[in-house]
Amino acid sequence: MESVRGGSDPPASAATRDLFDASTDAAVVLGADGVVLAWTRAAEELLGHPASELVGRSAAPLVAVRADPARVAAVVERCRSGMGWSGVITVRRRDGHPIDVDLRVSASFRIGGAECFLLSARERRPQWTVGRSVLDGFLTRSPVGMAVMDRDLRYVWLNDTLERFGGVPREQRLGRRLSEVLPGLQGEAIEGLMRKVLETGVPITDYEYVGWSWADPHRPHAYSTSFFPLVDADEAVSGVCYMVLDVTERWNVRRLLSLVNEAGNSIGRTLDVTRTAQELADFAVPRFADFVIVDLLESVVSATGPDAWPSAEGSASERPVMRRAGMSSVREGCPEAVARVGDRVDFITPPGDLNMLITGEPVLIPVLDPSDEMWAGEPPERLAAMRSYGLHSLISVPMRARNTVLGLATFLRSLNPVSFQSDDILLARELVARAALCVDNARRYTREHTAAVTLQRSLLPHALTGGQALEVASHYLPADATGGVGGDWFDVIPLSGARVGLVVGDVVGHGITAAAAMGRLRTAVQTLADMELPPDELLAHLDDLVLRLSEEPAADEGANRSATAFLGATCLYAVYDPVTGRCSMARAGHPPPVVVTPDGQVSFPEPPAGPPLGLGGIAFESGEMELPPGSLLGLYTDGLIAGPGGDLEAGMFRLGQVLARPAPDLGTHCRTAVQDLVPLSQRDDVALLLTRTHALDAEHVVSWDVPADPAAVADVRARATRQVTAWGLTDLAMTTELIVSELVTNAIRHAAPPIRLRLIRDSRLTCEVADGSSTAPRLRHPRSTDEGGRGLFLVAQLAHRWGARYTPDGKIIWAEQDFPASPPAPASG
Repeated sequence: MESVRGGSDPPASAATRDLFDASTDAAVVLGADGVVLAWTRAAEELLGHPASELVGRSAAPLVAVRADPARVAAVVERCRSGMGWSGVITVRRRDGHPIDVDLRVSASFRIGGAECFLLSARERRPQWTVGRSVLDGFLTRSPVGMAVMDRDLRYVWLNDTLERFGGVPREQRLGRRLSEVLPGLQGEAIEGLMRKVLETGVPITDYEYVGWSWADPHRPHAYSTSFFPLVDADEAVSGVCYMVLDVTERWNVRRLLSLVNEAGNSIGRTLDVTRTAQELADFAVPRFADFVIVDLLESVVSATGPDAWPSAEGSASERPVMRRAGMSSVREGCPEAVARVGDRVDFITPPGDLNMLITGEPVLIPVLDPSDEMWAGEPPERLAAMRSYGLHSLISVPMRARNTVLGLATFLRSLNPVSFQSDDILLARELVARAALCVDNARRYTREHTAAVTLQRSLLPHALTGGQALEVASHYLPADATGGVGGDWFDVIPLSGARVGLVVGDVVGHGITAAAAMGRLRTAVQTLADMELPPDELLAHLDDLVLRLSEEPAADEGANRSATAFLGATCLYAVYDPVTGRCSMARAGHPPPVVVTPDGQVSFPEPPAGPPLGLGGIAFESGEMELPPGSLLGLYTDGLIAGPGGDLEAGMFRLGQVLARPAPDLGTHCRTAVQDLVPLSQRDDVALLLTRTHALDAEHVVSWDVPADPAAVADVRARATRQVTAWGLTDLAMTTELIVSELVTNAIRHAAPPIRLRLIRDSRLTCEVADGSSTAPRLRHPRSTDEGGRGLFLVAQLAHRWGARYTPDGKIIWAEQDFPASPPAPASG
């Protein structure tokens, strides 16, 4: 039978074989009679016999020990039972040299009906033995401290490393306990662990603790200790061996990471610059320092001025203006400080190089000495505080973020006797870097929020007037810094015929974008209102405008669309007529108004609800109601009624209760209502517009029907002149006569009946001519040779303003004149 070979590649040498790799073991197949059936190349390498010499012959000559038939029979029986056998035997190589091999015999199997056994072997290598001198040297010079304690926990033996760790000579340790040698080094806890090992026999590994040693008494060290029992020949525990490893560096890194991670949860929890600076000071005391001061540039505290000091490039030539933004001390009240929070300061760490703020490199002074020359230029009170409170070590770290100088953070120690070391700079730098980023975020946000609020307030009306028709008051409350300006707006727009337009709206989104969009919408509403559009048509035009604005492409295609696109708005527009006492209104996704009648009844009339502006495709409808004189009409945004739980109906109910309270002063009533309903800052703007209605007495409004006859112009003109004179407006009699003449004449010539003239004495004198035609008048500029076409041109020259508005029955041409210096006030209802 041919020998079995292991493969085409040569086998690895014995020196490189893995101890647990059986792939290169010598393998032999024997028959039940001991004849070799297969011989591998590895077997040839191990014993030197080629396969041609042994295949078909007995393997008995290979065994170098005396034959033991009983043992062989027992092994064969075991293998036949399917269990296999392993052991050590001595075999003889071809050169006669005996070697010991680890032999493994498999369970028996059959080949062609014949019983066979597979044998695998490898040379048994001698175990390494170490001399006592080598072992003693290893124990003595090991970087791990080791000691042996007896059952009374007294030192029996220790190596040089442990002696160096503790700083206590070997002679003073032997025969004494750990708690006696190093008191205060968690001796009781460590001895308790040793007793547990003695009692249970179970080792304890990797017990970490922080302590000190006489070798370095001013600096804490971290140690990792393991304990295991010492067992004698009788299996009795005779003592404890413990090993100590100095893991101070690992402990410092872990402490640094832990503090930095903890700082991330403690610093920068608000978007407030001074609050963030105080959080840095509070966090570092007493974890890292005994006294911490944080000084920020004036421009950073106030969120104004340039982004960097003195510039992105260059060097500083004069001391910056800084303010104390935060400080903390282990002593109550920070008595070490010579300046309080909010005070102006000029402290720069000696030697006073201002460029350190630009370069950002920390300054370490391990030992502070007030008598040193570097402190010569400091104020005497600062040096006195250093001496009085024992400030002995300092680290100053410039606060910089995004290439912007923000300020300076200074850490000092007094009660802690350990001076700052170079390793502490890393922790100080990490804490300040995290705080600086939060301060810069707060500064940028505060600046943007301030700009948005300023823009919002500048775009809102600075003074509101409702003429003789309405008494008006308003109150606007911007959102808190986290929410940002929300784009709420309101307005009161004087209209023709003593009427007043009221509008309130809310732009979707926050920030400068929302404020700018609000300004565009307010301007659009004023323009559309001047066109005398009814509320539903005005909202329809405004909706078209919002749609066009939302479809405007961004200036930069890569820009964030949410920051440039117009997202939509809600709006409510109402027109109050003091002559009729009626108010028409329409709304686009906005809450309904609130009405409080003179007898204190509260209602929320709901005009037909329309969709928010910017959706398109849905028509708006107007509703009309009558407001008795003295009624309170309130228009508001949803921030006023949202409330903590977001229940709008409950908020509307509270609003009605607040407005129903008696209050003679409308401005105070408006401000108090907002304060009662929104006592705390919130994430949305609040706007409230309150109006108290008045009605014009019948004696201040006169009207006449005009026949469609040119001869009637003289009679109507005369009536108007007499009425104006009766009102005490003699100075306006002539101009009124001309305006009435031109408007009535145009209506008779170019329009259709019925024609009606009305004079209204309000804050201005208004002349209105109504007709049944819907054709629009056109102002012409006639040439000197033209015989006509000067009517409306003359009206425009004589009147303060003029215009036309359409009604369901036709149109009204109107013209307003300002009163003389001090006309008598009209009576109102």
